[in-house]
Amino acid sequence: MTSAVLEEALKKAALAWISVGDGPALALWVMPLDGTLVVVSGPDEQFAPGLAEASRATVRLRGDNGGLIVITEAAATRLSPGSDEWNEVAPQLAAKRLNASGTADEVVARWAASGCAVVRLTPVENEPPVSAPDLPADSGAAEPRDTPARVETRRPFRLHKVKRR
Repeated sequence: MTSAVLEEALKKAALAWISVGDGPALALWVMPLDGTLVVVSGPDEQFAPGLAEASRATVRLRGDNGGLIVITEAAATRLSPGSDEWNEVAPQLAAKRLNASGTADEVVARWAASGCAVVRLTPVENEPPVSAPDLPADSGAAEPRDTPARVETRRPFRLHKVKRR
């Protein structure tokens, strides 16, 4: 049953929480393809530190209700621009990319020129995935990381006196 849950979650995945090593799990846009997930990261794309160089990653997938249903280890394989696998997978991924500027061919050319990483995540077969009832009981939420984006702002200017209720 566990492998059926994983297969179904992989088919329906559009978003996965992916972590490399001891790093935090990041929500990344993914494309399901033949029982694997394909992810793009790099300049002008989503931020996934360490994924391009990693050989393994932990993938958390959600179900129809939006909650975590399966955790699996995956082998990470970076596709090389110009390879047969790149020529097959990258155009499909670019076609599914929302809000991309340009055609799919232009996006693929930009990914190759800028050094973006297209990574295929394949579940490891000899390690069974974790699913209910063995899922962690805690929420998995982490403290917000420090970022320069958090800046205190002034209160908005009010021309007239505003009554408090």
